Amino acid sequence: MSTKPGDRKNPLAKAARAERNRKIFIQVGVAAVLVGLVAAIGIGLAIRKHDDNKGTPAASSATFAPAVTHDPSTGAIPPNVTPGGAIRIGNPDAKAKIQIVADLQCPACKMFEGYNSDALTKAVQNGSATIDYNIISFLDRASNGNQYSTRAANAAYVVATADPSKFQAWLGTMFGKQPPENGNGMTDDQLIQIAADAGYTDPQVAQDIRDGKYIQFVKDETKAVFATGLQSTPTVYVNGSQVQDAKTLMSPGGMTSAIENASK
Repeated sequence: MSTKPGDRKNPLAKAARAERNRKIFIQVGVAAVLVGLVAAIGIGLAIRKHDDNKGTPAASSATFAPAVTHDPSTGAIPPNVTPGGAIRIGNPDAKAKIQIVADLQCPACKMFEGYNSDALTKAVQNGSATIDYNIISFLDRASNGNQYSTRAANAAYVVATADPSKFQAWLGTMFGKQPPENGNGMTDDQLIQIAADAGYTDPQVAQDIRDGKYIQFVKDETKAVFATGLQSTPTVYVNGSQVQDAKTLMSPGGMTSAIENASK
């Protein structure tokens, strides 16, 4: 094996070079580990933990049932929400009972909606499922002071109060037009226009969006939801058991089989 002439003449230089190479290898290894940890944390927050060996929903140890405590003197209460503060859509006697916790500023929630909106809409239309939507707000920090998360959640309760039958179509449009994180959010006029395009043309809807009629209720509901131990969105339950399988949550029509199984 050949060696550089300089190494034969200066063994100290050879040793220094070897030590430098060793440090570089250590730094590269540490960087790789850190990148892996960051990626793992990001995936965990986006779609929760899942069991790679199962293709069906996994049940959590506890069901989700927040008790919303709201003082009517601080703001209006939506008249048709469940005791857990949810917007209920569909046949209340259906065997499949779905509960979805989402923030309209949440990118992972947008992904879930994009993959599953058709399955959820079909389940409501054919009477096989009832769906409770808990629209919460914890991402106001992502809209440059616009407080889009809270204002969009308020709009959700406004339109659902006006006509629940149009709610899922409205929700799909809202997620489809979700502002980018750390952008400026939507204006009231934009929220009102989306509502009008979904068929909510009653002037009272526009007024309630501008007035933030249910904003305090949204804040109280958000606190109640997180008090249950929920840590991220979207969080989805089928007949009281949390869906943790990533394929069910984040693949085209993934919720279809979960709804069909729950309907049996």
